[in-house]
Amino acid sequence: MLDHGRKFGHGLAVSAFITGTDTDVGKTYVTRLILETLRNAGIDAVGYKPVACGNRADATILAAASGNLPRDEVNPVFLKPALAPLVAGMLENRTITLAELVHGYEHLAARHASVLVEGVGGWEVPLAPGLRVADLAVALALPVIVVAANRLGCLNHALLTVNAIRARGLTCAGIILNQLEDEMDTAMITNNGVLEELAGVPLLAHLIYQQDFLDVDALRQFA
Repeated sequence: MLDHGRKFGHGLAVSAFITGTDTDVGKTYVTRLILETLRNAGIDAVGYKPVACGNRADATILAAASGNLPRDEVNPVFLKPALAPLVAGMLENRTITLAELVHGYEHLAARHASVLVEGVGGWEVPLAPGLRVADLAVALALPVIVVAANRLGCLNHALLTVNAIRARGLTCAGIILNQLEDEMDTAMITNNGVLEELAGVPLLAHLIYQQDFLDVDALRQFA
């Protein structure tokens, strides 16, 4: 039986699926910040990176942020080619199954108060024939946080992702806007002003370039 996001005395909903509007938008960075925020609040929070391709740097970061969990628990499936999991699996003659990914989550959820699941790339990335990141999110039935890179094109990518989440019958808990560059342009400023209204979900946080903390109040918005 999956635990679909327990709540604690801190008023935080502490389990979530974290997806991105694309690859390299800062999912691991954001997941680490959320983990650190929850653990600093006294919550036993751990990260889960079910699939990694190319290298395990993201899994290493999440394992360290999870109280130095064994990396294989945080990341049960690793494929060496730096490609979409479907293609990487074909090259390694390995097929990822939904059951093994759900099992990895259940293993952590049975032992820890919070599990933050970081997806692979964007919402529709293929994991195996007939299996996408969205299918894993549906199986886990957790609220979904969208990480969006704050740049020109952000609005389109964020709205498409939020709508796709809703189409699968899941709750989009909100968007975290991540600024990837030091200097802001007009698009970055205006994205922050209109994204919440256009998407119809909370803007949980706007992270400035290399910000190394997350206000706990951001998490209370989807408690």
